[in-house]
Amino acid sequence: MTTIALCQMPVSPDPSTNLKRAKEALSRAEGADLAIFPEATLTRYGRRITSLAEPLEGPFVSGLAEAAREHGLAVIAGVFEPGSGRPDDRVHNTAVAIDEHGAIKAAYRKIHLFDSFGAKESDLVAPGAEPAVVELAGVRVGMITCYDVRFPELARALVDKGAELFAVIAAWGSGPLKEDHWVTLVRARALENTMWTAAVGQAPNPAESPDGYGVGRSMLVDPLGVIRADLGTAPGVQVVRVDHEWTATARATLPCLEHRVL
Repeated sequence: MTTIALCQMPVSPDPSTNLKRAKEALSRAEGADLAIFPEATLTRYGRRITSLAEPLEGPFVSGLAEAAREHGLAVIAGVFEPGSGRPDDRVHNTAVAIDEHGAIKAAYRKIHLFDSFGAKESDLVAPGAEPAVVELAGVRVGMITCYDVRFPELARALVDKGAELFAVIAAWGSGPLKEDHWVTLVRARALENTMWTAAVGQAPNPAESPDGYGVGRSMLVDPLGVIRADLGTAPGVQVVRVDHEWTATARATLPCLEHRVL
């Protein structure tokens, strides 16, 4: 059994405000083994990300690591990393994984960039190249960031790398049927891989930024695609439990991973 805190928080343009909110969320995650925050928890999307990006040893991740150590739980959160001196000044959209001792265990750099629905993430962000599975809280977690969830081959690659749980983090764009896309895709990745899937998005935050990013709807979905928890649109922290024995039961009923023909 793994206990997870789904931390659906509104994200401000200001990193210090977001760090404070993340620490407050961790203080409400009592009993959790792992807390999951949205994509871009460091700061909201926009041109500012190139100037506000921080190395993983910077104050934002260091503050998260200190809080993880204080509360004795692992953390996954979305940040922006500087672009290693590239002349185009693009950054990485990174999901950082921190263990309960405050040590950085992995940094997944988003592979599929959101050049869709009129947006062009690749103007500001350079793509990563490697799928990432990290062991946190005794479970192997495959990391998926926002637009990545539209690509089933990434989720399947994480299965092949030994993932036992998907963590999907997002700053999902609003718009006609977009929330429906989110729910459908998260459930599909869970069902087709018979995999527990913890998906956490930004809460809507029109008061601080009217950019349309963040629809909420953070969820826990079981290996047969059933939504076990749904936070709706309001900010909140919900502690949920993942029963790994249920994964074995689901796969005995629906052995689709065994039936793959490549």
